[in-house]
Amino acid sequence: MFNEPQAPQDIRHLAIIGSGMCGLSAALLLKSSGVKVTLFEKSRGPGGRLSAKRLPEERGGGSADIGAQYFTIRNLGFRALLEQYAGPTHYTTWPARLRYQTDSGKWEFFNAAERYVGVPRMTAISRALSRTLDIKAQVRIEKLERTGQDQWRLWDTESKDRGCFDAVIMTAPPAQTSTILIASGLAQLAQSFETHIPQMQACWTVVARFPNTLGLDYEGFQPTSEILQWAANNSSKPGRDGEGEWWVLHGRPDWSDRHQDGSSEDITEALIMAFSECTGIIERPDYTLAHRWLYAKSTATHGPGHFWFNEDRIGVIGDWVKGGRVEGAYESAESLTKHLRSVGCLDAGTSEESKASE
Repeated sequence: MFNEPQAPQDIRHLAIIGSGMCGLSAALLLKSSGVKVTLFEKSRGPGGRLSAKRLPEERGGGSADIGAQYFTIRNLGFRALLEQYAGPTHYTTWPARLRYQTDSGKWEFFNAAERYVGVPRMTAISRALSRTLDIKAQVRIEKLERTGQDQWRLWDTESKDRGCFDAVIMTAPPAQTSTILIASGLAQLAQSFETHIPQMQACWTVVARFPNTLGLDYEGFQPTSEILQWAANNSSKPGRDGEGEWWVLHGRPDWSDRHQDGSSEDITEALIMAFSECTGIIERPDYTLAHRWLYAKSTATHGPGHFWFNEDRIGVIGDWVKGGRVEGAYESAESLTKHLRSVGCLDAGTSEESKASE
């Protein structure tokens, strides 16, 4: 069993593959236990689903959140981590009026709740959390190789040696994690994710700029559309100062799965038409941008929290292991960190975020 405690093992230097919210949270929690952490990120910078696209200056500039639209803070450890490393200047509440459509077609407003966003974009949070961390950007890890010192040597896709580590934590979606494990001669470990891979669903996202304010009395909605899953007025979020009114449209997961290989033009037109049908807005946007998330969310609402293969010193975490959501990404990292402490791999830790998460 991958979570059964075994003999204590000291982890002094650990590699994390991926620097989204899950990887960043794990790195900060592990640092509080005195572990040296190096993160490897395939993109230009940290963020994962806390992602935003900068918009053309000729279209008013600014940026639009194309991944997570907002997040909640219910976990005390998550709040402590954000307060310590991000601070109030990088995130704030979004007092949005959000509504949903019932099966009968009636529109209702979501219950009042504190919903948070990054300022001036969602990536502000990941940038703040990463300031004290060692992140190797634009490095795609291809495989792990055992060394004679009971460590893992990491190799990237350009066959470059990225160093040796006492343990490795992976934060990628299950299909990508499985690919790395198989390339590393760990096919048996990869089998642990066979049931998780088909649970992951795609999401097409379209950003649309309208030159004039649309005059809607809500900032976001979830319809019963067969195409459109979610729409949000990105311009209504604090700190968004681009010209015009920018809306972010997310396609339904099942629809996005069926149209994974669709053209950006066809996808954009379908989502814009669905938005028009839901809102009654006939005005056409003067600029659009499409982005496909191949592994956006899992259909599973619960999960083990983390995977830890003690004999191999390999961990796997992610929001998909903890029921989704931005906060779920933190909770997965927290779950693994607590487990490593419980089996004696880490010191207990005395940081404020560690105390708050107990």
